[in-house]
Amino acid sequence: MRVSMGRIFVIFRVLTALLTAPAAAASIEDRKQELRDKTTMTLKRLYEKQPQAQYAIEHAAGYAVFNNTGYKLGILASAHGRGMAVNNRTQQEVFMRMQEYQAGFGLGVKEYAAIFVFGNEEVWNQFVNAGWKFGGDATASADDGVNGDSLQGSLIVAPGIWLYQMTTKGLALELAVRGTNYYRDHDFD
Repeated sequence: MRVSMGRIFVIFRVLTALLTAPAAAASIEDRKQELRDKTTMTLKRLYEKQPQAQYAIEHAAGYAVFNNTGYKLGILASAHGRGMAVNNRTQQEVFMRMQEYQAGFGLGVKEYAAIFVFGNEEVWNQFVNAGWKFGGDATASADDGVNGDSLQGSLIVAPGIWLYQMTTKGLALELAVRGTNYYRDHDFD
């Protein structure tokens, strides 16, 4: 039996949608609180692995935390996640989503967190209001302009934006956000 790539992609999309569908019974406020709790736990894990990150995040214009799951099935790969961005000055919370599709060979599931640090309010506003697509490489060193080593362990992903990435096993050394789209989750508006 011959199966077309189009059919495999459709099956893959349906499986991803089923696995990412929120529980219908949970209220919006319950889902927001769940994301707040995940954000707190993710930051706690980051601070244990990279203590300097706490200073960088607390003194930045804002930050965003996403908890993501990636799937690889043959030559198709997908990742999805939810998170929230916080403006440190105003304490505004913006609930967001992440989606990624890519081609690549493999089989498995990976859980990871992406923590963005925004150096100024302009890049934070652009990230939460216009969304953000990432499709390039990042450098392996970072300087926050305040305390040279406080962003150690992060990667510069755009001017004024740094990224920490952690797997469930600790701080990740690679950057796995190529081709990723971050956008406002209108389910929470």
